[in-house]
Amino acid sequence: MTVLAPAAPAPVRTQVTEVTEFRLLGPVVVYDRGTGTGIAPSGPKQRILLAALVVHAGEQLSVDRLVEELWGDRPPANAPSALHSHVARLRRLLPAPGHEWISTLPTGYLLNLGRASTDVAHFTRLSGQGRAAAPQDPRYAVRLLGQALALWQGTALQDSCHGPLCTAEADRLGEQRLTTLQALYEASLNCGRHAEIICDLERLTAAHPLCERLYDLLMVALYRCGRQSEALGVYERARRRLVSTLGVEPGPALRCRLEAVLNHCPTLTAPRPRDADLAAEAASLQTRIDRLVQDQADLLRRVREQGAGR
Repeated sequence: MTVLAPAAPAPVRTQVTEVTEFRLLGPVVVYDRGTGTGIAPSGPKQRILLAALVVHAGEQLSVDRLVEELWGDRPPANAPSALHSHVARLRRLLPAPGHEWISTLPTGYLLNLGRASTDVAHFTRLSGQGRAAAPQDPRYAVRLLGQALALWQGTALQDSCHGPLCTAEADRLGEQRLTTLQALYEASLNCGRHAEIICDLERLTAAHPLCERLYDLLMVALYRCGRQSEALGVYERARRRLVSTLGVEPGPALRCRLEAVLNHCPTLTAPRPRDADLAAEAASLQTRIDRLVQDQADLLRRVREQGAGR
């Protein structure tokens, strides 16, 4: 058993199950919000077993499926007994002894989350809310999508993707993360933050060289910064990679973007700030000015007090 370093302190609650969170967006960890500590199973089989049960929480997983997940096509001679031993050790690892986390059923096992949560559920909720808010309020969407992506601490189900259950879930979550990243940078463009996101998009196109949407967003960001030739270079880079890897030309969306950049299409210009956005920026600026005025007044008062005391 590996105990991770405590995170930021949080108030202790009476029901441990209410503050327990199973984290899969990175290393597989059981995190206790009450104590601010995380516990990770030390052995690979324990991590895989926990990940598979959490991924399919509330659903019975048969002994055969779990044996395949842990040992693949080379199970031990006494695989059901070995699996039962791993389940027993995992039961001792999980918090809240009064809560029956893992139920033994006639043909398998089932994890009951109870009042516990998962970071996957939080990510899915925040991502969905952010994408829904993007058309009307891109600034709010950027905040929500950023919070969703901040939950990731590495690749999904890190060090636990050795069987079909966890591998399929890791692939699904990876696709969701990429979709959320695309939504984040599209909303950022709609906020006029094109200059801020170029470096991130350069890095992402290198990490996902077959994702045409990321090239599209990068072309727009570069064009809005007055870097038309570099935007055209991004298209050529995308085309070379797609042709060499998949043997296909860029799709219609990216080709249309190329034509728009070549023709200086007005739709590529950055959106004008909305009245609400301008009002929010003005209010923030006024708050900073008021704080500076107050700091100056406090400084003058202290100077006068020190002078009077001499």
